Amino acid sequence: MDRDRAGRLDRLDRSPAADPGCAGHIAERYSLLAIIALGEGIVGATASLSAAVEAAHGHWTWKAALVGVAGVGLTFGLWWVYFVMPSAEVLHRNRSKCFGWGYGHYFVFVAIAAVGAGLHVSGVYLEDHAKISATAAVLAVMVPVAVYLVAILALSSYLVDSIDAFHLTLLGGTAVFLALPVLLAAAGVPMAVCLALLMLAPAVTIVGYELLGHRRQGRPRAGRPVRRTS
Repeated sequence: MDRDRAGRLDRLDRSPAADPGCAGHIAERYSLLAIIALGEGIVGATASLSAAVEAAHGHWTWKAALVGVAGVGLTFGLWWVYFVMPSAEVLHRNRSKCFGWGYGHYFVFVAIAAVGAGLHVSGVYLEDHAKISATAAVLAVMVPVAVYLVAILALSSYLVDSIDAFHLTLLGGTAVFLALPVLLAAAGVPMAVCLALLMLAPAVTIVGYELLGHRRQGRPRAGRPVRRTS
């Protein structure tokens, strides 16, 4: 009997819930899935760039270059914003957050894929094959970017059980760079310029966290080593 009980306890100790590395493992797997989904953004950026070059009769123009930079830059910005969340650290301390955090990624992954699709729509518009307006083409990219950034903010707030003025300020600054491209597209500004401005939406969160956010969380900024004390 004692031997059976010891065996059950041994299996319990080896279960995922008892593994101190489990939270980090889960966070790593979700982050890898996010990176895979972000590949759709690169595909969309490539389609937009190809369409811009084709619209210029095979020649590189400043508009084509700007479209390429905007597509790749937007995808890179979304990647950076994702890793702003201190997911592994919080999940390790509070395992009860894993369920909600995991299912909340549904909106993150769907939004990432939709950004790639939106970039492809903008490419079709640049080829003059779309039956939609420039405003609608910009909205096809802007809406999933907005959903993604709000989802990241919501998950981050869920993990730490709070939303403060700092996050609301970031959200307000992001809203400016989300709305401005749509308004400019409606005013007749070229699609390349609108996409370049939309690329700056994730930059608000990135700059905010690199300057203030990590310090508030007690985490080192990107590229700085963690100082350990013995």
